[in-house]
Amino acid sequence: MTFISPTDTFQPHPLSTGILIVNIGTPATLEPREIRKYLRQFLSDRRVIRWPRWLWLPLLHLIILRVRPGRLVSKYKEIWTEGGSPQLRDSLALAEGLERKLQEEYGMHAGVAVGMRYGHPAIKDGLRALRDRGAQRLIILPLFPQYSHVTVASVYDAVFEELRRWRQVPEVETVRGYHLQPAYIHAITQSIKAYWQVHGKPDRLLISNHGIPLSYVAAGDPYPAHCKETTEHIVEQLGQQELLIESSFQSRYGPEAWTQPYTDALLAQWGQERGGRVDVICPGFAVDCLETLHEIAVEACGIYLDSGGEDFHYIPALNTRREHIEMLAEIIHPYLQDEQHDENMLVRKIGHRV
Repeated sequence: MTFISPTDTFQPHPLSTGILIVNIGTPATLEPREIRKYLRQFLSDRRVIRWPRWLWLPLLHLIILRVRPGRLVSKYKEIWTEGGSPQLRDSLALAEGLERKLQEEYGMHAGVAVGMRYGHPAIKDGLRALRDRGAQRLIILPLFPQYSHVTVASVYDAVFEELRRWRQVPEVETVRGYHLQPAYIHAITQSIKAYWQVHGKPDRLLISNHGIPLSYVAAGDPYPAHCKETTEHIVEQLGQQELLIESSFQSRYGPEAWTQPYTDALLAQWGQERGGRVDVICPGFAVDCLETLHEIAVEACGIYLDSGGEDFHYIPALNTRREHIEMLAEIIHPYLQDEQHDENMLVRKIGHRV
């Protein structure tokens, strides 16, 4: 199956700068073999699973990859669209919107491509697409606002593993995260307010983040601290004193303790307390995927309602909202200023000679 970014269809001239936006990835199809392939790549990453290889790999290949793909098929079917994976669809549309925005704002040859850390289009595919369009400079933008070695550092691993094969390596700059970027906080709070304008306000708001094992935090990963800082800024900008707002962590698996409180446990508690209407938003996910559209909107909803809760709403990810595109453009802006200045200087010099 071949993936082509929509940006390739409307930008014919050579690039000066190529921006690679990177998401986590998704199975190519609903076939169990494709889900197995995706899981094998994901769960073989040493940054994701730090267990000793002699212990983890037999467990992965003899048990997990034989059992889990079949269990995931039905979940993926519930979120799949006519265009395939919602994560891939929206990531490609986001890239196209960002490229148009950058070219409108800067009037320069800036191009955007998508790379998935696991699955297709792979990071190497996105890098090669930008190289084939003539990019002399690369900006790597992982779509993970809060830094973690599990996500952002793993993206860097894949980027430089590919670049080490190139004879002509362009200038490379990386974005490490943007958890306190004012435009990011603004985009999240605006999406919440826009949702409330249509659906009314809830009694409680839960800000759910993807979790990581506590052993990773003990080893120095700043991720939960970044999540806390993001939450504090969202709460401050919302200014909703009457609402109970808390944050939690989802998507844990395995026997280890993970960052807490756990989303499912907290929602069960709120349901038992008859917490009224609960809204959940997941600001660490740039576009919606299985972890939001099913784990939260379906499974977490069921937990809350079955525990006695009255109403549950999931507030969608930023996806292709205008504020999301503008926010990413603002993050990229400092990396493009010097180049824009150089181009303007060149134009002035040429004009003076003429």
